[in-house]
Amino acid sequence: MKVALIALSSAGARTAEILVEGLPGATIYLHEKVPSRVVGIRFASLMDLTRDLFRRYRGLVYIAPCGAVVRGLAPNVRDKREDPAVVVVDAGGRFAVSLLSGHEGGANELSVTVANLLGAEPVITTTSESLKDVIVGVGCRRGTAAERIVGAVAEALATVSTDPSRVRLLASADIKAGERGLWIAARTLGVPLRLIPSRDIRAAALPFRHSEFVKDKVDLPAVAEPAALLAGRRTRLLLPKTVYNGVAIAVAKENCTSSV
Repeated sequence: MKVALIALSSAGARTAEILVEGLPGATIYLHEKVPSRVVGIRFASLMDLTRDLFRRYRGLVYIAPCGAVVRGLAPNVRDKREDPAVVVVDAGGRFAVSLLSGHEGGANELSVTVANLLGAEPVITTTSESLKDVIVGVGCRRGTAAERIVGAVAEALATVSTDPSRVRLLASADIKAGERGLWIAARTLGVPLRLIPSRDIRAAALPFRHSEFVKDKVDLPAVAEPAALLAGRRTRLLLPKTVYNGVAIAVAKENCTSSV
């Protein structure tokens, strides 16, 4: 996806600089009044820039206030099947909001990609996605094949009598970002892969089981359980870490009053 990164502040420019490293081919656009050493194309008017970029890019990531973005988008919006994916990120890089063309245009997936790169929280409000309430946490050895991961997920869901259509995310730790098998497995399952920052796992005050083996290998207290719990909101475990064919799986359900 050809992506434009648009920033309206110095902090936003720094966030864009982080994103451009993980989005090959992305272009940074900076407002002309923003004092920054970040290299980017300068623009004077967000309204004019949006009109220019709207048909040239398939993805627009604004590091700017939602209100300003909505005003810039309004005259250009036509059809959810044609409009580009639009994601809005706050200047501090804490949230990545899927704002326009969420499902059809790919903004939901783009928001997760952006969130993974920033260690942010993806915000997706598409009804079909919001109704899904299951997150599958995965821990695996380096080089694990996608087929093994997909099979392990299927077995785990069957263990807790959960329909795969309820799965909203596959989740793991950010140290697994280079695992090709995880990415392929997520695509095969038709869900985004959410990568939880290691610092969040280490700091989490959640009731997951710690593993000395995982601690020795990757310097984390665990992977599958905390990833499943931290990737959602108001989560509790339906299935604690269980190993299927060498792949550790934990299943969590969202929108619970408390974790157990």
